[in-house]
Amino acid sequence: MRRLSIDSASIKVLESLPPKHFRQVVTRLFALLRDPHASDTRLLKGFPFYRISVGEYRVVYDYSDDELRILVIGKRNDDEIYKAMRRKFE
Repeated sequence: MRRLSIDSASIKVLESLPPKHFRQVVTRLFALLRDPHASDTRLLKGFPFYRISVGEYRVVYDYSDDELRILVIGKRNDDEIYKAMRRKFE
């Protein structure tokens, strides 16, 4: 089974979510542990990472055989998630 690794900024986002959205995102994260390349997964343009949409939120992650790393969680309709990706990985 893969180990789940979430960066501190993503943990803060999770802690600030309303209960319904928190449940949706966390449920999806646990599903990614089993199948990190599900049908709704897309490769992020310009980065070697994957993204999924969970309700109003987008989750950017990568994975290996033994780890699922959550890199960024943010609003889907907000370009801040992509700005954060550029700041963090370029």
